[in-house]
Amino acid sequence: MATSFEVLAEPTRRRILDLLLERPRSVGELVEQLRLSQPGTSKHLRVLRDNGFVRVRQDAQRRWYEIRPEPLAEVDAWLAPYRRLWDHHLDALERHLDAMPEDAPGTGPDGARGAGSRPGS
Repeated sequence: MATSFEVLAEPTRRRILDLLLERPRSVGELVEQLRLSQPGTSKHLRVLRDNGFVRVRQDAQRRWYEIRPEPLAEVDAWLAPYRRLWDHHLDALERHLDAMPEDAPGTGPDGARGAGSRPGS
């Protein structure tokens, strides 16, 4: 079985998850949205199913696929330290912007440069 990252490395599989995030879909709908062949779409769905990212529900002749969020927890946990890193940088930017004088020369009331305004002009 592949790791979550190996499964998600394939752009088509990420696109399938994006589509399933909206709502459950049949194979036919996914084929139409992805503009892939039915066998090609089914191959990606099999990888997602075998690795727990989607579940399939049989309804007469149709198979409906829906997302399972549990495997994404591994990815979320891996991203957590990176979110903290970005939060730290964004907090520092906010502190810097808050410390800037509001009436700095060459800036408008919101701190943005006016149209056509250049430093030194």
